[in-house]
Amino acid sequence: MPRAERERQMLDAAVRVFGKRGYRAASMDEIAELAGVSKPLVYLYLNSKEELFSACIRREAQALVAAIRAGVRTDVTADRQLWEGLTAFFAHTAERPDGWAVLHSQARSGGDPFVAEVVAMREEIVAFVTHLIAEAAREAHDNPELVEREVAGLAQALVGAAEALAGWANGDASVSAKEAATTMMNFAWSGLGNLMVGERWSDR
Repeated sequence: MPRAERERQMLDAAVRVFGKRGYRAASMDEIAELAGVSKPLVYLYLNSKEELFSACIRREAQALVAAIRAGVRTDVTADRQLWEGLTAFFAHTAERPDGWAVLHSQARSGGDPFVAEVVAMREEIVAFVTHLIAEAAREAHDNPELVEREVAGLAQALVGAAEALAGWANGDASVSAKEAATTMMNFAWSGLGNLMVGERWSDR
């Protein structure tokens, strides 16, 4: 079997085990058995448990970002792009629940080196959403009042809400990716729509 295919098998098995058990509780013996290889071969290919986990995080992060970007058309309005991005996000996390568990929960509990990998992925997604919100502001009026700091904060909040919602959607098989995306749009875009035209909430 070609090395790349064998490595893919190992990473597939590792994602399943890490996703269910976490980094510390995962066993290299179980990963090797699930991949159908010997434990020494896993170490030969991926050197250590830490490097194997890092490789899983990188692969799943790249796959998630690629799925979101592939799902968004650039020739549609900003709200449609956000809808398509959210739908792609929820579809991907539903199709790869162990991969999402590795990214969203297991990596964060594994320590600093793993957290840094996830932070890099999240920053890329936040930058993408920030661009969409800024584009929406430009579409709403020629001289948008939304300052850069406010746009960045809105993007952080939206991404955080989507991450939380993915856990809920993945725990209920009856919730489709489109339903989860619709929930997010109803929660976030309606409010953003008011903000774009200058209608801000006030505590007065």
